[in-house]
Amino acid sequence: MESPNIITLLADALKGTNLSGFLKTWENAVLSFIVVSLISIVFYLVSRKMSMIPGRFQAAMELVIGGIDEFVCGILGHNGRKFLPFIGTLFIYILVSNLLGFIPFMKSPTSSLSMTFALSICVFLYVQYTAIKEMGARGYTDHLMGNPRGAIAISVIMPLFMFVLHLMTEFIRPVTLALRLRSNIFGDEMLLSVITGLGIGWLPLLFFSMLLAIIGAIMQAVVFSLLTTVYFALVLTDKH
Repeated sequence: MESPNIITLLADALKGTNLSGFLKTWENAVLSFIVVSLISIVFYLVSRKMSMIPGRFQAAMELVIGGIDEFVCGILGHNGRKFLPFIGTLFIYILVSNLLGFIPFMKSPTSSLSMTFALSICVFLYVQYTAIKEMGARGYTDHLMGNPRGAIAISVIMPLFMFVLHLMTEFIRPVTLALRLRSNIFGDEMLLSVITGLGIGWLPLLFFSMLLAIIGAIMQAVVFSLLTTVYFALVLTDKH
């Protein structure tokens, strides 16, 4: 039910060759490379001729980066700048990936579970690394147990229960991150593909659905980045 994209069309044109098999196997990776290339070109062009009085292009990019900076630092405080490159890159990559599917003969890499799981695993590993770095292995274990003290610590049962519960939560988070992003983007692409196949008489519904899908694509990038920021906030030791 997917609309044809440039990768599948090229693979079909080269049918029977090794390149065709490669394109079919690594379709989403190739699309992801296209996204990374687009982002790299845009930011290279912006950073090539920086000026104190920015033009429209530079001003627009500074507005985006400034907004992400306020978004992250608003949650993490002064710690936000340390995680801004990671979270900002996630947001921009996911946003461009989500919107790529609205270009004719393109497809969103984030409509694939392999891509969204890769992103969520990166978040999971970085959060765990940050937790251990901030608290130490012993402190992080204590955190997972709910920081038991006094009679609660002596009881053993409650700390063990909390440890298992929090451990399960940590492993469930990347799964929910990946499924939420992929399901929404994949669902929007399938809906638009079905409406497109109904013919020209359904154009008003197609335009309306596309508008909602674009808003949804932006919101999914925001939600993924917001949850990532919150996960970092939960393991940072700064009480402020």
